[in-house]
Amino acid sequence: MFLVGAAATLATVAPLFLGTEPLPSVFYWLCMLMGLGFLVAATGVIRSARAGRRQAAASSPPSAAPSAT
Repeated sequence: MFLVGAAATLATVAPLFLGTEPLPSVFYWLCMLMGLGFLVAATGVIRSARAGRRQAAASSPPSAAPSAT
């Protein structure tokens, strides 16, 4: 998704620099896939980090509580 959105963004911006006719509005909608792809990737990273943290906490031995003397 991100790569499709990035390519659409480049294709949308290119006519501004080349002085040609702007592309149809469909390309502007495709540009939104870049943000959506980034959101999906960030969600996956956060979920993976949380799962790794839970797994590390489950595999580590419980710490001994300090005795009150």
